Amino acid sequence: MPVEDKSVIDENVAKIPVNSNQATNGDIKSVPPRSKSTMEVNGSTCTGHQNSHDSTPPMPWFGMDIGGTLTKLVYFEPTDLSEAEEESEVETIKNIRRYLKSNSAYGDTGHRDAHLQMEKVRVGNRTGTLHFIRFPTSEMPQFLELSKSKGMATLASTICATGGGAYKFEEEFQRVGIKVWCGHSYPPADGQSHYEMNLTLHKFDELDCLIRGIEYIEDNNNYNECYYFLNPRNEETCEKVTYDFSNPYPFLVVNIGSGVSILAAYGPESYRRVSGTSLGGGTFLGLSCLLTGCKTFEEAIELAAKGNNENVDKLVRDIYGGDYDRFGLSGDIVASSFGHMNSAEKRAKVSREDLACATLITITNNIGSIARMVAANQKIEKVLFVGNFLRVNPISMKLLSHAMEFWSGGQLKAIFLEHEGYFGAVGCMLELMRTGDTMASS
Repeated sequence: MPVEDKSVIDENVAKIPVNSNQATNGDIKSVPPRSKSTMEVNGSTCTGHQNSHDSTPPMPWFGMDIGGTLTKLVYFEPTDLSEAEEESEVETIKNIRRYLKSNSAYGDTGHRDAHLQMEKVRVGNRTGTLHFIRFPTSEMPQFLELSKSKGMATLASTICATGGGAYKFEEEFQRVGIKVWCGHSYPPADGQSHYEMNLTLHKFDELDCLIRGIEYIEDNNNYNECYYFLNPRNEETCEKVTYDFSNPYPFLVVNIGSGVSILAAYGPESYRRVSGTSLGGGTFLGLSCLLTGCKTFEEAIELAAKGNNENVDKLVRDIYGGDYDRFGLSGDIVASSFGHMNSAEKRAKVSREDLACATLITITNNIGSIARMVAANQKIEKVLFVGNFLRVNPISMKLLSHAMEFWSGGQLKAIFLEHEGYFGAVGCMLELMRTGDTMASS
């Protein structure tokens, strides 16, 4: 249920740590222009020196978005290999491809989202399939050891990474012998880090990658990517409807990961970060683990789906005895999140499921309230919600849908995307296409 929130947005809340080439709140950031000599976005024609496969970085092509909670990996599988290329392809690349394609789960925590697979797409000057894989960021050391065991040490290739983990795990990458590209050169290997792998880690700005990934996926999945919910509060009549995003600008992107960043995109090459909050998916999972004893995001969502937040939250009707007619507030709107929990009697009756449900609704309502006010302040009518917080989470998507439409008087719709949290990883791989030649020549 939407919560009324008339608070003023603090433009400085929860700023992302930035370096000299990142966008700060209020500063318009120009995304590096798309270079058609190195990257084909729409899959139509190739220009410049793309007539030769040799102009692109060596295979395999990966993009990684290492978030605070979840790591997203995108792998491009070429399907246009010539007979000569197939014969000359090293066995290690074939083994990696077979391993990734033949499994939908990797160990206990890694998963390939086969339903999101995109076929016959153009990346660089190649045609192929995009595969989408995720695993907990806490498993990064195990992922690196697995990569090493699969023979990636023998490949003269590049792993592109974005997100905070690209910096946090830099020493871990070097520990297993992966070179880290610093924008103009490689740092010298110290006594503990020797470059036993030919692999290179190249770090990219996460907000650049996010915008680039959204543009690319929307361009290549135009009729199936964007959608909204009609009648989101009615289970019987609720309907998922395709949204036409062919004329996108300007739009807001509400990126819900461990925390939340809100970006305003004005055109293909510019955006700025306009707001954010520290209360995001990581907050929901952390509080759910603390309050219910659950261990995973999926378990927390499952508990929330079975719970009733009205046993935890204080509603308008609990205060006014019904609707608050003067301001048009329905009695079933949340007036105080966790407001019943100051009562020992209520606490004694509440269940784990109720606590998880109330936690999810609290976090979601806060995000929706901030997003609505930012959209009003920026005078932007298209609001995209992305990020892995929305994965297997229809409760939040429908709450956001109702809240955005209700509090805007029907002027705003919450728009969702099928590929949710993978846009940063996709954009990261596309940056490899743009910068691969520069890295190779340095």
